[in-house]
Order: sequence, then structure tokens, then C-alpha cells
Amino acid sequence: MASATSARSATNALKTVAVLGASYGGARAAQILANGLPQGWRVVLVDRNSHMNHLYVLPRYAVLPGHEHKAFIPYRTVFDLPPAHDAPPDAPKPHVDLSRHTMLHASVVSLGAHELTLDRAFPEHGISDCVLRFEYLVYALGSHLPSPINLWGPVADEVEKDGVVDIVRGTKEGGVAWLKKFQARVERASSVLVVGGGALGIQYATDIAEIYPATQVTLLHSRHRLLPRFDEDMHTEILSTLSSLNVCTILGDRLDLSSLQDKSTGAERVARTQSGREIRAELVLLCTGQTPNTTLLGQTFPDVVVQDGPNKGMARVRRTLQLAAPLAGYHEEPTLPVEVFTAPEPASEAPTTPAVERELAEPSSSQVVDAEEHEELEEEEEEPEPIEEDPHTRVAAEHIFAIGDAADAFGAVNAGHNAFFQGEVAARNILKLVKRAQHESESRERLLQQLPFAPYAPHAPSAPTEAAAEEDLELQKYVPGAPAIKVSLGLVSSPSSLPGDASADSRTQTKSVYQFQGMIGIRDKEPADLDVHLIWRYFGHNVTREDLEVDQDFGATEAKAVTA
Repeated sequence: MASATSARSATNALKTVAVLGASYGGARAAQILANGLPQGWRVVLVDRNSHMNHLYVLPRYAVLPGHEHKAFIPYRTVFDLPPAHDAPPDAPKPHVDLSRHTMLHASVVSLGAHELTLDRAFPEHGISDCVLRFEYLVYALGSHLPSPINLWGPVADEVEKDGVVDIVRGTKEGGVAWLKKFQARVERASSVLVVGGGALGIQYATDIAEIYPATQVTLLHSRHRLLPRFDEDMHTEILSTLSSLNVCTILGDRLDLSSLQDKSTGAERVARTQSGREIRAELVLLCTGQTPNTTLLGQTFPDVVVQDGPNKGMARVRRTLQLAAPLAGYHEEPTLPVEVFTAPEPASEAPTTPAVERELAEPSSSQVVDAEEHEELEEEEEEPEPIEEDPHTRVAAEHIFAIGDAADAFGAVNAGHNAFFQGEVAARNILKLVKRAQHESESRERLLQQLPFAPYAPHAPSAPTEAAAEEDLELQKYVPGAPAIKVSLGLVSSPSSLPGDASADSRTQTKSVYQFQGMIGIRDKEPADLDVHLIWRYFGHNVTREDLEVDQDFGATEAKAVTA
């Protein structure tokens, strides 16, 4: 009892950086913070899911059986820096004491300026009253996902009875069950209408058409081009593939949602478009629309959340990714092209090919501009233009940062790789603010030692020059990179398949199209599981593709709170 009490006291003595959301951006921020904060500080990472849900494989795994467990990555190594992409599985990890950092499986029910309330207490971590107090916070709660990949909602078009939920939300067990139910629903459907021609809708339409060729698949998209934020060659290649799979593609028309009022399942119904076109479908998948999860922020910082326009619901940020609010008297007007931003692209705008994923994750990426890196530029290179802050906003909370889908980050596409880089910027800026506060405290201490009433104080070391200190502690500024994306376009037969074998089991390779740094490419020899092991490595698991054929949690009891 005494040892437990002393442990809680030691925990309460630590200063806290809270990270809300442990997906792509939040987990990356937590990694950098846990490995960079000085003694006396801890990271508390909070997520409502027991495992990281790798969103970009969910459309494939919701149609193709046998891979469900791979989508749920254990958080037990979340604070470990990822191994090098070519590191062998038995490579030793660097020894860093991460024991003071904590991962909590919980939901946040309210947020204040310096404290938040959880839906459960963790007395073993000094949170006995459900209230966590923090010095800094990274807000990475993303957005509400479209229903076909929302593991917290009903499966496909099924309607759940009030108070009756047959899937345990927020757990791996529940997620695997959800995917299997979705697979069964897709298999039963004789006709499917996919609404939304973003990456999510394209992936669903091509996979269903490929795996179930007898199913009539229709893709309805409101714009005249698929993926309009990307090169037209992407649209052309995707449209060609859809045609080859006999997918009926309708562009430039919208679904009349009132035609879906009939909630009955299992029977074919007639959906209408706004132009009056009728589409018969037994299953309708709405792959459109995301709503940023910023309600908690709006409770304490109402001016931070954009109230209308194409970025409605997002949190304003400065280039440093600190919360921002409009200056008094300024009335914001949308300045982005309406034809491009009338609706956000679905969350399935994935990192590109595996090789590109690694490039995107390199610290040298041009998406981060750091003052201390300018000295390292080659002499012959031109001086980069200064990055200007929005003159119409101010810092609303110096100690709170917003990243990912919840942040209005200067036109950055909602995608995991952008959240990843934003997490890096936010974490490094928090480390600099912590260091800046330490320097200020040390400077005050030196001044006190020099006062007349302390004549016998030991001689204090000389302080660094102001210019050196400023350059070392200048906050990084985020600049989005060019849009990058990879979209899977169904499965192709493996060269080892028997002639005439058209079964789903024989289709073990993926066709995909990608855009990266202005280049368009096609790949047709990627594995059916979409190289999911690479993302496992980002979360500290040094695994191979073969390792994941066996469930990594098999036989283990799921923890409700995981500590590193």
C-alpha cells in the first residue's frame, strides 16, 4: 500500500503533456515527446480505441476475408521510435526509459484550458477523479468517419435497436466482428450503390466488383471528375479500371437523400439522383462527408472553430499549429476555389506506395520548415521565402496544438501522412517551449544570485547569447506538401494461380494508382493486405509481412489501459 501511494505521489509530481488521439498524427507526436521530454515530464496519450485502427486498409478488409486482425495495431510499443525500414526483426532497440509515459484507453468527455475529464478514473496514474491536468496538449481527435469505415456505427445499412449493441466498440474484438459482418452483408447483396468518388468510394467499388463479379456495382459522384484535387491522369486511369470491371459510373449528379428514407434491409430499393435518375440497389454505401471532431475544443475556445464555409468545424491554427482565433473585427470569407473544396475528400486518401511512405516519413521532408535547418542549405541554393503567418489571426492558446483532420492546416489534404508530419511539428514545438521555459527559469535564478542580498552566491555560468537562444528555440512552421495519394483499384490474379481460376482466393495482388510529387504511377504487384506491416513498424513493431499472418494478439488478454 505504501509503495503504491508513493508511486502515485511521484506520478502527480510530473508535469504532463496530454495527447488526445493515438492515430497517425497523435501517435507520432507522442513518440517524439516521449523520447525528447526532460526528466520531470510525462506524456499521457488518450484514445477511445484499445488498438490503433489502420483506416486505409478497412475498405479492403471489409470486403476481402482473412486479413481483419491486421488492421488493429497494439499500442504496447506506441512510444517506441519506429525501426529503420530495413532493420531485421531481431534488431535491438535503443535503450530509453519510457516508463513514466502512459497510454490510456478512455474517452474525453470535457476539455478545459488546463484540464480534461475522462469517462473513467486511473488512480494508478494519478487520475483518481477522472480529471487530468496538463501543461501542454496536442488535439488529434480527427473527424467522424464515413459510415462504411466507421467501426463505432452500425454495419452497412443495418439498423441497431436502441440500447442493443452486439459489438463491443473501441476494441479489436469488436472491430474484427464489425468487418466480418460487413463482409457477409456485401456478399449477400446482388446490387450495390457506392455514393462518393473519393478514394474510399473508388476502393469499395473496385474491390466489390472484382471479388463479386456477379454483383451490379454503381458509383455515383457529384463532380465531373474523380479525385479533382489530383492530376487528371488519375481520373482517366481510375475511370478506365472502373469500366473494365463493369462498374456503372455516374458523374456530375448527386444522390437525393430523401429517396433513402426506407430503412428496410435485404430488399432492393430504388435510389434517385437530383436529376431524377433511378438506381436500383440492395445495398447503399455512403462514402461521403467528414465532420471534424472539434466539439470539445469549441466548449472552451469557441472562436477557434470555423463556423461556416468549406472548412466548417475545423480548428484554426497558426503555422506553428498552435490554436488560433480571428482578430477582433475581422470577418472571414472563403478564398479557396469552390469547385475544388465544396466537400472534403474522404479519409481514405492514403499515404502512397510503401517506398513513398518511407520517403514521406523521413525527417528531411520539405513539409517542415525549421529555422535551425536554414544554415545547412548549400550556398548555391536560393534563400527560401519566409513563411508568413495569417495576419488575420492570433494565437488563442500557446500551449494547445491541433493536428490532423481536426485542424484547418492551410489546405493540407486530410490524410495520414499529413497528420504524421503535423504531429512532428507540434511535438517539436512543445519541446522547444519546454526548453524555453527552462532557460527563462535558469536566467531568473542567475539574476537572483547576482542581487546584493546574495553576495556569497556561487558564480553562475554565463548565459548564451540572445541570438543563439532565439535561433535554437524558434518554433517550427508547417507548410503542406503537394497532394499525394495511392488508391487501390481491385485485385488481380497471382501469376501462380491456375488458368481459369477466378476465385477471390486466387487474387492475391493489388492494382493501384498513385500520385507523388507530380508523378503518376501504376502498380499491380502489391500484396492483397496492402503492405499493412509497414504501418505496424511505424507504431514500434518490428514485424514482417509473414509475421502478421498470425494474429499478434492471439491468446493475449486485451488490456483496457496500456502503459509503455
